[in-house]
Amino acid sequence: MDIDRGTIPGQGTVHYLLTRSGDRFALVTGTDGEKHIHVYRTARDEPVQSIALGRDEADQLAELLHSSPLPDRVARLERLMDQLAGDRLRP
Repeated sequence: MDIDRGTIPGQGTVHYLLTRSGDRFALVTGTDGEKHIHVYRTARDEPVQSIALGRDEADQLAELLHSSPLPDRVARLERLMDQLAGDRLRP
């Protein structure tokens, strides 16, 4: 995926994303932390859809996009720590 970062003066930052298949969308993060996803149909600058996300919604979406959910990653880290602790206790 190609990602270009830019700024919107006085409003925040924007990340333009272009997928391998040619789909375009952008993530706009306002100075207040508000996030919007803009979906583009063509190379024109006008989005065909804009989706506003609250902070909690953005966090939930980010969690879904991770390769493994947070509880799974925490459980994996706990298992690794248990293994390390067990290795230290062995003579």
